[in-house]
Amino acid sequence: MSTSNAKLPAKKTKGEEIVTSGNQDYVTMTIADQLFGIPVLQVQDVLGNQKITRIPLAPPEVAGSLNLRGRIVTAIDVRLRLNLSARPKDKPGMSIVVDLRGELYSLMVDSVGEVLSLSNEDFERNPATLDPRWREVSTGIYRLNGQLMVVLDVPRLLNFTNMEAA
Repeated sequence: MSTSNAKLPAKKTKGEEIVTSGNQDYVTMTIADQLFGIPVLQVQDVLGNQKITRIPLAPPEVAGSLNLRGRIVTAIDVRLRLNLSARPKDKPGMSIVVDLRGELYSLMVDSVGEVLSLSNEDFERNPATLDPRWREVSTGIYRLNGQLMVVLDVPRLLNFTNMEAA
């Protein structure tokens, strides 16, 4: 019986991140006609338009809270978090519920698309031309048939302590 170590698949390094060959699944969403994605394993639920209760003295990006099967969920207006104009009142949005350290957050977006399985080899670091506010909450991008998909980093998106002054 041999005790030699089996070789692991080669890893490619892109910047500081180590990327293994394979695919990553993303839930896609549209916000102000821009395509975004978050890893599917971070998604707890997808909801239609919800009744949001405003929270006094909360930052503008915190739209309020909602009740999801008996749990209080903090609703985040991703448009405002990304420094985009507010969604028109006549267009109902959707929400993607994510769990961050045991707390549920509802990411309010314009629409939720499909789940895409994308090759890790096609993942690129954030370009220098990407809006600084977006770079702050993104891990990188994918170029998809003439469209850019920005991959959101949920913990950084929900970190309001390092937010730039508006």
